[in-house]
Amino acid sequence: MFKPLAAIATLTLILTLSSLKVNAQDSKLGTWGIVTIVMPGDSVHHWGGYTEFQTRTNGPFSQFQYYEAKGGVSYNIDQNFVALVGTGTYHTFDYRDVGAGATVNETRFWEQMTISQYLSRLKFEHRYRAEQRIVNDAYRNRFRYRLNMFIPLNNKKIIPKTWFISVFDEIFVNNKAPNFERNRFSTALGYQFDKKWIAQVGWLNQTNFTASTSSGKNNIMLMLMYRINRKNSQQREHLPTTTD
Repeated sequence: MFKPLAAIATLTLILTLSSLKVNAQDSKLGTWGIVTIVMPGDSVHHWGGYTEFQTRTNGPFSQFQYYEAKGGVSYNIDQNFVALVGTGTYHTFDYRDVGAGATVNETRFWEQMTISQYLSRLKFEHRYRAEQRIVNDAYRNRFRYRLNMFIPLNNKKIIPKTWFISVFDEIFVNNKAPNFERNRFSTALGYQFDKKWIAQVGWLNQTNFTASTSSGKNNIMLMLMYRINRKNSQQREHLPTTTD
């Protein structure tokens, strides 16, 4: 297990160091690097969990501006219903002066329910999440819904040695105006190497809304996932979902 974890740590370090180049220029294209370790539950081991580290840059692999670290504990109610509670720390920087420290610091807690549907070659995931956020010492609530679709290309299921397409759209709403806060859309090409390793490369657009305007940004998304398979776990298809 230590070799895969070392590979994950190395990739995280590369993504972080490559983003530290600072240029005083805004960019319409950024980069998201996501590294996830997940231990799924099943009918034998109902409890599971995950941890994730993410970095974001203002420019393509340059102008570091954001990182987050989070984790959660899940419980499989059955194969298609998974409950999870999580927490994380989130920090945003001015990419023109990273040394000045984070301009936004957030601690977040959330509860979510994920419902999966398997319709032959089409796989759907519905995720409902309620968040409690402390942003620069101010408390906020937020609610999110994400619809994720997976299409395996060379197999009927997403199993080892499978190419697949992932498409999702997620909306963010809160109980204060503007109630519609954000929309996030992504499409990616993924590959599951074996029972443990999964990678995805794609495009992600995030649009934020305020009372008077909106602003969007396109991003290159790179994701690496390592799945922990426990002894005597039930062998079945797991959707390679991003946990952000």
